[in-house]
This record gives sequence, C-alpha cells and structure tokens, in this order.
Amino acid sequence: MNASWYDVLDVEPAATSDEVRAAWRSSVAELDPTDRRFRVFSQAAEVLLDPARRAAYDAELAGSISADEVPEPVEQVEQVELAEQVEPVPTGRRRLPLVPGWALVALAGLVAAALVVAGVLASKPSDAAVEGDTQAAQAAAERAIVPLLSYDAHHLDQSESAAEPYLTSGYEQQYQKLFAVIRQNAPRTGTVVKARYVASGVVRSGTDRVDVLVFVDQVTRNKQHPKVPVVYKNQVTVTMTRVGGQWLVDDLSTNLQS
Repeated sequence: MNASWYDVLDVEPAATSDEVRAAWRSSVAELDPTDRRFRVFSQAAEVLLDPARRAAYDAELAGSISADEVPEPVEQVEQVELAEQVEPVPTGRRRLPLVPGWALVALAGLVAAALVVAGVLASKPSDAAVEGDTQAAQAAAERAIVPLLSYDAHHLDQSESAAEPYLTSGYEQQYQKLFAVIRQNAPRTGTVVKARYVASGVVRSGTDRVDVLVFVDQVTRNKQHPKVPVVYKNQVTVTMTRVGGQWLVDDLSTNLQS
C-alpha cells in the first residue's frame, strides 16, 4: 500500500491546516528546494492545505470516488530516502579498530581548532536570536505576498499603493517598472487578480536577510474568463531584508503553474 499524503507529513487525517503547515515547515527546514524530498513534502502540503482538493483526496482514500484525484505515488527511491531520515537501519556490533598514536595527536589538534571556532561563534548572535529573526521575516513575507501579487484593472493606483509599504527602496523601483507593464495591459483585458496565501517555508536564514518560499493561488478573472476564474498556482521565493528593524521585500522570483 502506498503512503498517503498524511503519512508523508506524519500528521493525522484529522489534522488542522495549522498542524499541516507546521509539519511541512519542519519537514523542509533543512532541505534544499532542489531536493526531491522537498518536492514530495510540498506536493503533500498543496493537497492537504486546499480544502477542495483535500476533501476529494479524503473521499478517494475512503474509496468513494474515482482515482482522478489520487496523487502520483512517491518514487521508491524517495520513499527509501524518507524512511532513512526517520529511522536508521540497525547494524550488527562491530569491533572498533585500534587508533594509532599519530591519529591521537591529529585529533588533539582538531579539538584545539574547534575550541577556537567555538570562541568565534560565541561572539555571533545566538541560535534563538536567529530563529526569532527568521520567524519575523517569514511572517512579514506572508503578509506582503497578497498585496504584491494582486491587482485590479479598474483600481490600479490603489493596487500599486497597497504593495509599496512592504518593499525596500531598491526593490520598489523594480516593482514600479513591472507594474508599468500591468498598467499597459490590464485595462485592455480587464484583468483582476486576487492572490490567496497557502503556505510558506524558510529556504535560507540569517540575521538580516531571509529567503522565504511562499505558495500562493492567484485567482484571475478577465474578459475571456468573466465568470469562472482561472487559478494559477505560484511558488514565490521572497527575499526579505531587515531595514530599520522592519522586514521588507527586497526581491521576488516566481515559478508560475497553470
């Protein structure tokens, strides 16, 4: 039997959205976005954080609907990697080899070097301080992403003004150039985009700069789709920079999917 999305994130089927988000963040905290396991965890979160998709998936698990909504099974190699992350394979007892004298001398040198490094690290911010800064940057990115990725062709001035307080002065200039393109096209197509935050996770962290991966659904209406909107699933890497005690958006890169 294949593992379900609940098994992948190690949550109960009755888990709340907050519990699913917390499990996803914990799962990807130390993974690079290019890691295949990152993609698996993210696929699980996308399904379980979308009420409609989750309901359909739960029904499929119960065997009450067709298999159209069943997610593709996790590759065997990814399942093995995930299992190895959770529980190491036990091995038999091995006899330790004798350590030569020269190795002991080298070990003493490494210990001394480690003590020097520890002294340097002691002068840097504590892990707790870095974690607090990271959480603040992540929360700021979650607040900023909706006004940044939303606009209304009938109220473009208000749309642009809503995003600007979240931007650094450097990125504000770039954002204005991008929004100029929207101004040229949106009135002609009558486009209205409403972004909807789904989930987020920290990709890289530091005391003054944090990269946050944010999952966003962009509900889009225009003259071609006036009644039934098109939903674009967007994965956005938001670079947050601390300016005067405030975390602001300094860059955006997107991976838009229809």
